[in-house]
Amino acid sequence: MTDLTQLYIDGVWTDGATQIENRNPSDTSDLIGMYAQADAGQLDTALAAARRAQPAWWAAGIQKRHDVLMAIGTELMARAEEIGRLLSREEGKPLAEGKGEVYRAGQFFTYFAAEVLRQHGDLAESVRPGIEIDVRREAVGVVAIISPWNFPVATPAWKIAPALAFGNAVVWKPANVTPASAIALTEIISRQDIPKGLFNLVAGPGRDVGQRLVESADVDAISFTGSVPVGRGIAAAAVQNMTKVQMEMGSKNPLIVMDDCDLDLAVTHAAGSAFGGTGQKCTAASRLIVHASVHDQFVEKLVAAAGAMKVGHALEDGTQLGPVVSESQLNGNLEYVGIGKSEGAELLCGGDRLEMATEGYYMAPAVFVGTRNDMQINREEMFAPITAVQKVESYDEALTTANDTQFGLTAGIMTTSLARASHFRANMRAGCVMVNLPTAGTDYHVPFGGRGASSFGPREQGSYAAEFYTTVKTAYVSAGEPS
Repeated sequence: MTDLTQLYIDGVWTDGATQIENRNPSDTSDLIGMYAQADAGQLDTALAAARRAQPAWWAAGIQKRHDVLMAIGTELMARAEEIGRLLSREEGKPLAEGKGEVYRAGQFFTYFAAEVLRQHGDLAESVRPGIEIDVRREAVGVVAIISPWNFPVATPAWKIAPALAFGNAVVWKPANVTPASAIALTEIISRQDIPKGLFNLVAGPGRDVGQRLVESADVDAISFTGSVPVGRGIAAAAVQNMTKVQMEMGSKNPLIVMDDCDLDLAVTHAAGSAFGGTGQKCTAASRLIVHASVHDQFVEKLVAAAGAMKVGHALEDGTQLGPVVSESQLNGNLEYVGIGKSEGAELLCGGDRLEMATEGYYMAPAVFVGTRNDMQINREEMFAPITAVQKVESYDEALTTANDTQFGLTAGIMTTSLARASHFRANMRAGCVMVNLPTAGTDYHVPFGGRGASSFGPREQGSYAAEFYTTVKTAYVSAGEPS
């Protein structure tokens, strides 16, 4: 693995204006390294380089773009063990998840390598004689990518891959919490035969570098994944330049457990959805809406499942839940536990900081019962290994409760009733709905996104990604009469 800790700007690895410390959340005595932070001048250099490089990348043609993306994806998959270990070391997710994330990131690149060759336009007949019409997609231009720390390789991959596939240049601002993963991906991209300045890694503080990036008139499109407040700020800044935006933000995903479900399967999916990735997923099920007739039995089994989960060092064999990513994240999680108690919810298990063999940010998975949908723990995204159970008397009440939220990313139902499943699919206001499956876990070749405060702009992933990373041009041609 590379020891690089720099920025990558205009085809050159370069020192930053300042540095930040990167420590292992599983063992805070483990200093991973000191990583570069850009200043405003370095960001401006990256934007200018991207603007110069983009036309050459577009002109290189579809075979070139296909080959480059295929090479990136193939190397990511081949190095999933190596890069996944680094990812788990700095982010805290169990090693199996870290390796799986890197492999999936490679699949994003190979998928979009194939999409490059499937860029077909349309022909249309004109209402006027002697005129030919074609409709084609062209690159947007310079794309700013702002990615989060919870999937530090996969999320940027599903943005960078289509951006490059459709002929754009990229300026990437990754999360400061996971700089090593960002450099690992950038190092692979930097060795490809691409125009100098086409791809730029510009890490830095959000208040300076991030804000300047989204306010820049040199940016044609912004793809962002993060919190709702930051997303709203980006949208407000982008509209000043009429910059195209695509934003994936918060969530408060419900999983409905009906009286006719396979209860053991429901518990398995609920526990996995709520606590997988230490709850640090936008698709986590933090609201469990359970029919009264199976409520007590479900809760008993869920508490047992939560208690049986092995919390430990991300790189240790058998670890199911690693630490949360940082001390500030842990403190925020513990604050939500206190809020839940103060609202009158009953904490049946977990919710406390754990002392382990190494000093880290460990937390026991928490289950609240006796909760209402108006409680803060059921209204706000916690991004924590915390879930809240609500008891309902009917399917109609369950669906109404599930839809009573500002968010709408994923939602699930556990039922053996085809009628309920079909009605839920049609009437649940979410971008992704799951039947007898976890709320977390989506495929890479189909669209991903939500409704309400969860998403804004065109969908990510699959062929639908073209809606954001390209612009449509309609051409009219009058060839005249042959002589």
